[in-house]
Amino acid sequence: MEAPTMDYEQAAKSSGFQIVCGIDEAGRGPLCGPVCAAAVILPDNCVIEGLNDSKKISEKKRELLFDIIKETAVSYGIAMASAAEIDEINILQATFLAMRRAVAQLEPQPDFALIDGNQKPGLPCTEETIVKGDAKCMSIAAASILAKVTRDRYMRELDKRLPQYCFAQHKGYGTKLHYEKLAEYGLCEEHRRTFLKKILGDGNG
Repeated sequence: MEAPTMDYEQAAKSSGFQIVCGIDEAGRGPLCGPVCAAAVILPDNCVIEGLNDSKKISEKKRELLFDIIKETAVSYGIAMASAAEIDEINILQATFLAMRRAVAQLEPQPDFALIDGNQKPGLPCTEETIVKGDAKCMSIAAASILAKVTRDRYMRELDKRLPQYCFAQHKGYGTKLHYEKLAEYGLCEEHRRTFLKKILGDGNG
């Protein structure tokens, strides 16, 4: 398994940029809960053993890396956009909003951002997108872990409040179990109405 490197960060610095951050999100696909984004500035020549795209790492390993990344980073920001915001402005714009909120927390502020995917969120600095960046770029991989762990923790907390939906098991994704619970209990306040119109019709929740 190829591991992400600091090559992209170094290339940006070789071009004259000074503060480079990586950005990623978690939770664009689920039917329920917020979308979460993280932004991370790592020190030069940073090595974090075992760091990779959050989807390729076990939950236990992600939890361990979460603390290591926070301790290692020069700065990090983690932010969300709620289900209501997703419904209001659509999932793509809500993802960009969460990313901008995460970057706003960074100190110092970056002059260059490496973003997972192929679309720019509109940051007040130079932006470069990297498709599958979480598997190639160290600071994006770090951001993917922070975003994923934070969102999963949020969904586990939601599970305690609304145990009937089994959120701890499916994290809000459209699994068979989740659809069964939706059929039984209808929508809760954290469900994304715009994601469920086709399935449930507008009369539910």
